[in-house]
Amino acid sequence: MAKIEGVIKSEIMRLAKREVRSVFRPLKREVRQMSLKLSVLSKGFASLNRMAKELHLEEAKPKLEATTEEVKASRLSPERISSLRRKLGISQREMGILTGASLGAVLSWEKGKFRPRGEKKGALVALRKLKKREVKKLLAQKAEETKKGKLESKPTRKGRSSKRVIRKEKPAAKQGKSRKVT
Repeated sequence: MAKIEGVIKSEIMRLAKREVRSVFRPLKREVRQMSLKLSVLSKGFASLNRMAKELHLEEAKPKLEATTEEVKASRLSPERISSLRRKLGISQREMGILTGASLGAVLSWEKGKFRPRGEKKGALVALRKLKKREVKKLLAQKAEETKKGKLESKPTRKGRSSKRVIRKEKPAAKQGKSRKVT
C-alpha cells in the first residue's frame, strides 16, 4: 500500500509541475519582454532628464540678449550709457566684460566718440533690464569662465602660455612671391 501511495504522490507532483510550467513559461517570456522595454524606457528617461537639466541650467543663467525691435528702438546716448553703468554699480572694465567690449570702447561710448553697434548695443539694451544682483552674478560667472580658461592654458618653462596662436598665411599672390606647390 505504501508503494501505491508513493507512486500516486509522485505522479500528482509530476503533473502539477507540468501544469505550473505550462502556465509559468508564457508569463516568464512576458516578464522578460517587459523588463527589456523598461530598460529601454529608463535609458530614454535618463537622456531626457539630462537634457532637461541642461535646459534648466541655461534658463537659470541670465543672458544679455535683446530683441531686434528693442535694439532698433533704443537710444543710447553717452549720458545714458554712463548712467546705466552707475545705476548698476559697475566699473567701465566690468561693463566691457559684460558686453564683450574693451575698456577703451566703453570709455569711447561714454565720451561720445563712438556708438555701440551690433551685439554690443544688444548687450547694453539687455543690461537695462537687469538688476544689480543679477549683474553681479553674471560678472561672477564670467570671472569663473576666464579662470577656467586660464587654468587650461598652463604656462610652459619659459613662462609662455601653452596655447599657440595660429596665424593665417597670406596667399602667395598677395605676398608678391610665387610659390610652387609640390
